[in-house]
Amino acid sequence: MSKVEDVLELGARLPDNVEKTNAHAEEGAPSTTEPSREVEDQPATLARHTRMSSRFSHIWELFERPDPRSKLQNPLTLLRLSPRQAYTFSVAFLGWMVDAIDFFCVSMSTTELGDAFGVEPSRVTSAITVTLMLRPVGALVFGIIADRYGRRIPLMVNLFLFTIIELASGFSNNLSTFVGLRAVYGILMGGEWGLGSSLAMEALPVESRGIFSGILQEGYAVGNLVAAMMYYAIVPNLGWRALYWISIIPAAITIVLAYFLEETDAWRQARQAQRASSKPYHIIVLDMLKQHWARCIYAVVLMAAMNFLSHGSQDLYPTFLKKQHDFSPKQATVGTIVGNLGAIVGGMLFGYISEYLGRRRTIAICSICGACFIPLWILPSQFGQLLAGAFFMQVFVQGAWGVIPVYLSEISPEGFRATFPGLSYQLGNLVSASASQIEATMGERNPLPELRDGDQVPNYGRVQGILMGAVFCCVLVLIV
Repeated sequence: MSKVEDVLELGARLPDNVEKTNAHAEEGAPSTTEPSREVEDQPATLARHTRMSSRFSHIWELFERPDPRSKLQNPLTLLRLSPRQAYTFSVAFLGWMVDAIDFFCVSMSTTELGDAFGVEPSRVTSAITVTLMLRPVGALVFGIIADRYGRRIPLMVNLFLFTIIELASGFSNNLSTFVGLRAVYGILMGGEWGLGSSLAMEALPVESRGIFSGILQEGYAVGNLVAAMMYYAIVPNLGWRALYWISIIPAAITIVLAYFLEETDAWRQARQAQRASSKPYHIIVLDMLKQHWARCIYAVVLMAAMNFLSHGSQDLYPTFLKKQHDFSPKQATVGTIVGNLGAIVGGMLFGYISEYLGRRRTIAICSICGACFIPLWILPSQFGQLLAGAFFMQVFVQGAWGVIPVYLSEISPEGFRATFPGLSYQLGNLVSASASQIEATMGERNPLPELRDGDQVPNYGRVQGILMGAVFCCVLVLIV
């Protein structure tokens, strides 16, 4: 029996106890207790238990069995969409995939960029940090535009601009120019996730949002996978600059597809409600913040922890394999590919399961299981064992992430389904922007005791393990 049921039972017994005490007093029978205190203490106890029950009910429900009325539906049934829904979701998926391709071009080519610009990899990772720090700006700007004027045109403009930046990145001659271009790219990347996520979640049937949330978020893993394959095929033969030039092809295709999109019915209805209101838009925003400020803070803090999980487990891992374990670039690419295969499996699987277990319970399970695989992820010296660790680590990291698009959409205030998820996600990115740089810098400052060819070897693995263990615990606390 749960605590809530105990409180209800106490409340049900209370009138009987009061009547018995009063009857006992009327008969003049001797008593070793004080009836008045018993009558007074029981309502106080009930009120105290009720307050505690409401305060911790969200924790207790994680340990209760799922509602027996909710059953796992056939995934093939959930995957059936109308042509319009399928087309809209495909464009949203491709947009996020293209974002990830361009982003991971940097983490894949960190060593080559350092050699070209004459700097250490830890300085090259400053480009990743700047990109992540400026993503909230894009989320705010493009989110407000999308909530007021629709998703289609802002999405096309966003994709067009960052193809230009990606092309220009391949012409960089020094680190300062490269970091400046990645800063602008960060603004554009920040706008895309909110646009694509709101577009997809609004277009999908309610019962299918869990599994498609996992599929959508794994557009990021697919983009990482594509970037790894492009790195493997292009960089050894054509150099790192060609990697950035060729990576604009998927973006150009997505722009063309976005041209034929239609606005969702949910956005049209929300926009009509805003137009019917006599309040100016900025007053509507302020009213939302006054009413939902705690929810906004919670979403940002949760997204900060989730982004530490993602970037802490992915961005520096190719460098960890190449620098610390002295594996070849091709082996590092294989490691990235295997990890992203695990990410795709985890995102789809746990996104689907979240329809039965619930969003928060699913994220909690992934956090616990992911922490258990940290040793296999960093400690082995054999390549095959590290591959297994990378696979299972990404199954649970991206399994938790697979729930995030639908979870943020469900807790979003009405009329802010592009701004709220996108901005909270990217503000969380801002907090976690230095994840890879922290790992790289601390790993270089705390090298392995043995030398390799007379040089110190950075201990990236230990730093990654400590960071990931701490962040898994933070996510578990926040989601519980």
